[in-house]
Amino acid sequence: MIRTAFLRVYLPERALPGQVVVVDHPPMPQVAAGAFGLLAEPMQDDALLAEWRGTRFLCPRFPRIRVLEGLLAFHHAYSDIGGDVIVPEQVAARAADELARLHDRQPSVRSHILTAAWHVPLRWFVAFDSTERELVSRLDGTSIRYRTSLVQATDRVASALDTLRGAGFDYVVTEELDEFRGWLDDFPAASMVELDYGSVAEFFADGELVFDETAAEVHASLEALDVGDLKTAGDRYGEAVARWAPLMAVIHSN
Repeated sequence: MIRTAFLRVYLPERALPGQVVVVDHPPMPQVAAGAFGLLAEPMQDDALLAEWRGTRFLCPRFPRIRVLEGLLAFHHAYSDIGGDVIVPEQVAARAADELARLHDRQPSVRSHILTAAWHVPLRWFVAFDSTERELVSRLDGTSIRYRTSLVQATDRVASALDTLRGAGFDYVVTEELDEFRGWLDDFPAASMVELDYGSVAEFFADGELVFDETAAEVHASLEALDVGDLKTAGDRYGEAVARWAPLMAVIHSN
């Protein structure tokens, strides 16, 4: 089973168009799908429910769109290390064609969920303050969750981009963070953003999760960089990288 983390955008319940089946917890990913060993999950167009600050929010799953986007993202991201073997060119082309047809039929429908296999991307932590970190208990153990408003998330990502560019980092460094900001920018301002370690939390003992302060380390690095303290910036970022490097290695070994 592929361990997966999630970044979700929830809309206020009143803003969600159409009728959906609401589930009050994330569906558990199932094991290998088809010949590629990729994640599968229930394919109905339901929504996840979250209550935050006294308001009910819904996150549409749109699983078919996410599966197609995931195939294409995997094919493009890992083509140099075997991704084109797992997702051949003809499969990627069919996925692109079907995704285009879905968007033609429903132009307003888009994915509200980003997924990451085996790790949590460090750029996701930029959207959250360390005080928004929550330890949550689930049937399969302890996990970590962050929640914030979309406005705060986009402001933090924009500020981080300004800091990186001001420090002289070029587009090669900022590209993925810039794409993340663009993805967030398209949602309504009243939305809520959630980072969920999901099954990636199973890689860590409960004690390790208690002391996991990745968001604090990422922001401490950015704050130091903003005032020109390159040593502290490097040290704090190095602490975050050290926590996640072993899991990043799993991606390439697989």
